[in-house]
This record gives sequence, structure tokens and C-alpha cells, in this order.
Amino acid sequence: MGSEGVPVTRIHVTGFKKFHGVAKNPTEVIVGRLSSYFKDGGLPQGFTLESATVLETAGEGALPTLMDLLDAAISPPSSSAHRKLGSFIEQPDPSSGRVLWIHFGVNSGASRFAIERRAVNEATFRCPDEMGWQPQRVQIAPEDGPLSATRETTLPAAEIVRCLASKGFEVTLSDDAGRFVCNYVYYQSLRHARANGTVCIFVHVPLFSRIEEDVQMQFVASLMEVLAQELQ
Repeated sequence: MGSEGVPVTRIHVTGFKKFHGVAKNPTEVIVGRLSSYFKDGGLPQGFTLESATVLETAGEGALPTLMDLLDAAISPPSSSAHRKLGSFIEQPDPSSGRVLWIHFGVNSGASRFAIERRAVNEATFRCPDEMGWQPQRVQIAPEDGPLSATRETTLPAAEIVRCLASKGFEVTLSDDAGRFVCNYVYYQSLRHARANGTVCIFVHVPLFSRIEEDVQMQFVASLMEVLAQELQ
């Protein structure tokens, strides 16, 4: 039997550039390798990798760029918008299939991977971001209510962790993505996903000095397999 009529899951991936205390962000390397890593058909059937973007490690100042990126995934591609974002972009058929966002960030103090289940409506940055913004107890989306308001992924985060752990990876379920840029981006992405019928998840990775690069790429490949199973 062929695959005609089977909806395609269009994957968009982000990572971050360097920031205070992390001169080499492993997520920049991971995202930069995705295109070649999956070039020979390494993605699960029905998955297409449509964008891989390295974001500035910034909140409010980089928000227009982030929103343009999220909007572009549900709209026909325009002439040069994606090139400005530092992405590689395939030319999708925006009329079919599901859109999945996978955001990667680094936790420099971690020794294992973390699947983030939720984000919090609070920006409290321990240091200025790469555009000089350092909010303290600021609502990310005031219309969502108090600082304690949360948004959760619609993906089964606990089951994803269980499946990845069964494959031998050191991975944990997290309900606290921090209050820095990772949480800021995740909260904005979750809001956008809810409004537009897309799906997103955030994954924290350790430094390469804790888990080497090749193992982290294997983890990403296994994550794709698990997500494919959950989205069937």
C-alpha cells in the first residue's frame, strides 16, 4: 500500500546562539547539523524537516523575528523572509499536514536531557539577554493573567520521556523551563500553537562536555521517532 492521502507532519526546529556564560551553544550545532544528518532519509515516514533556525538568545527584542517564523510555518513561503532568519527552508505545501515545532535550548548545569511539559507567563532574566533586556517579574502575555499562569504542550510529555528512557537515554520530565529566554520562547510558541492548531515542545539539552555531540544527535533522531509514534 502506498502513502497517498497520509498527512505529512512538517517539522520546524529552533536552537539558540551563544549567550552569557555559554560561549558555544550546543543547540546551535545540533540545529546546524540537522539538514545533513537526516539527508539520507533518516526521518520517520511522513515527517519532513522544513526549517532549522538558530535564534538570537533574546526575548522581547527578538519577538518580531520569532513571530514571523511561527507565522511563516502556517503560510505560503515568501521570497526572502526565511533567509533573514538564518534558516534553511524547504518549500512546503502549506495546505496539507500537521505543523510540529521542536525548540531546543541548553541547560548548562544539567547532566541529562529534559522534556519540558509547560512554560510560565513570567520573564525574570538572571542576566541581560543578547539584546540587553533584563526583565524582572514581567508577564510574557499580560492578557493571559498572572505571572503564575502556565501553558502546556498538547503532546504526551511523560510518555515521550518514558519512550526515550527505554532507548537508553538519560532524560527527565520537567515542569520548570526556567524564567529566561527558553521559557519566554516556549510560552510564545505554545500561545501561537493554541491559536493556530499547531503542536510544539521544548527540549533542554546539556553541554557537550556532559553528553557528547554524537550522542545528542542520536537523541534528536530518537526523539523524532518517538514523536512520529505519538502523532500517528
